[in-house]
Amino acid sequence: MRALVAGASGFVGRRLCPALEEAGHDVLAMTRRPENYRGAGEAVHGDVADIGSLRDALKNVEVAYYLVHSLDSADFQQRDASAARAFARAAAEAGVRRIVYLGGLGDDGDSLSEHLASRREVERLLAETGVPVTVLRAGIVIGHGGTSWELTRQLVEHLPAMITPRWVGTRTQPIALADVVRYLAGVLEHPETEGRTFDIGGPEVLTYRDMLQRVATIEGRMLLIVPVPLLSPRLSSYWLSLVTDIDATTGRALVDSMGNEVVVRDDAIRRIVEFEPMGYNDAVLQALGERARKRQAR
Repeated sequence: MRALVAGASGFVGRRLCPALEEAGHDVLAMTRRPENYRGAGEAVHGDVADIGSLRDALKNVEVAYYLVHSLDSADFQQRDASAARAFARAAAEAGVRRIVYLGGLGDDGDSLSEHLASRREVERLLAETGVPVTVLRAGIVIGHGGTSWELTRQLVEHLPAMITPRWVGTRTQPIALADVVRYLAGVLEHPETEGRTFDIGGPEVLTYRDMLQRVATIEGRMLLIVPVPLLSPRLSSYWLSLVTDIDATTGRALVDSMGNEVVVRDDAIRRIVEFEPMGYNDAVLQALGERARKRQAR
């Protein structure tokens, strides 16, 4: 198929493009600066803030992957909604047969954080113009360069002891980046995934405390975690920006989401795109290994 990846140079997109090529698809890597793109696929210009550029990028495209988010800005909800509307409209006008979107886990019945609520709104807006949308909802994605993973790694490596909010006890179902890519690429081989929403996750349900302590054990570090119920989201985000390289705006969006349990409720995707997902420890080792290789190559 002729597949366009919006967000081709991002955390997931730069791994998805080569996977799609290996599966035999004709890949267009959409980026605002095609002259600087060095990844897999043919670089094409496209900006989600410019519908004219989207119309050009989506010409003759059969399937479009939408991997665009803007957590690092205070008005990310408005920006993401506007971008999704423009992309859906341009895809419909271009005759795109399917959109594939990577969203976020979380029960609609819960009081979802602004971050997770925005992901839900993007799902709705992408489907608004009638193009069938396949949604894959994930929680924490474990892979080198991912914001949530970097937050975990840096907390463990920078602090032998930490005072944390209550969110360390929230359950999540982390998934390896490689497995996210396998699901994203795999749905193209199965027409029955068109227009459906699926939960994706690794084989283990863990609390954030479990995740931090597992990383500490793997790295041979001691880690003391002391939860403090009164640590507010705003103070938590400032604390995170002090001890990691995550900016306070992104940190606040992530901290707010950590109060929501993000676990797989329906594993129907496992019976369609069949493989055995990687365990948390193996995903961590893979992420640490990639980081070590990147540092060595500098």
